[in-house]
Amino acid sequence: MTRIALLQAQTGIDPTRNAADLARAVRQASAGGAAMLFTPEMSGLLDRDRERAARHWRSTDEDPVLAAVREAAAREGIWIHLGSLAVLGGSEGRLVNRSFVIDAAGALRASYDKLHLFDVDLPTGESWRESASYAPGAGAVVVEGTPVGRLGLTICYDLRFPALFAALAEAGADTIAVPAAFTVPTGQAHWQVLLRARAIEAGLFVVAAAQAGRHEDGRETYGHSLVADPWGELRLEMDGAPGLGFAELDLSRIAEVRSRVPALLHRRPVPPVERVPAR
Repeated sequence: MTRIALLQAQTGIDPTRNAADLARAVRQASAGGAAMLFTPEMSGLLDRDRERAARHWRSTDEDPVLAAVREAAAREGIWIHLGSLAVLGGSEGRLVNRSFVIDAAGALRASYDKLHLFDVDLPTGESWRESASYAPGAGAVVVEGTPVGRLGLTICYDLRFPALFAALAEAGADTIAVPAAFTVPTGQAHWQVLLRARAIEAGLFVVAAAQAGRHEDGRETYGHSLVADPWGELRLEMDGAPGLGFAELDLSRIAEVRSRVPALLHRRPVPPVERVPAR
């Protein structure tokens, strides 16, 4: 069994304070016996005010939140999946929404840039244009040798694209991380059912650390960080408040479930779709 911790954060507009909160969570996760800590999307800064947020944008090499988390990992001897940070380095001067896997010595093992960007105009009048600020990622990532086996990386809106999860499973993933900042309405409607579906389809563990509560920039996020096993059973589900949760993963469960439902072995390439005209 592998014990992991999930940070359900309420990230604010001050990266220094957010970095201190992350370091505190690292200490608590280690003290609680976790081999690995998972944090949400945008763990370093959550701010809809673009002008104010821009003062804190840095490259990966210069980001103070990443440096603080790496130091904490080495100090506490624990692996960390830092859900994501907004860092400079995208095309045409845009940011990338980048997650990081950090080992127990504080070394960067891998990173992943969010593939799918959320652009939408809602009936409420809200408008979201991630592509205005962020460049999309260019590839999928599976990280070998983590405490949760081979770890596939996704971020938030990626959850709605099952082909990515299938590709990660076929590449050998045992666990897929889904750090997120779901809004309350979409979280209530879709969060749990989509995460359980992805775990069942891919026949592996899904670990989803989420933002929660009312943030300094005025947004409200859903929380309910959870861990789903390959059968779709919940090993952890938190509520809507910030905090730290723990779960136990038995990786042998993957082979057990896949032997009962060997869907990965039965997957075939989808042939061209025939469109039959109306009469």
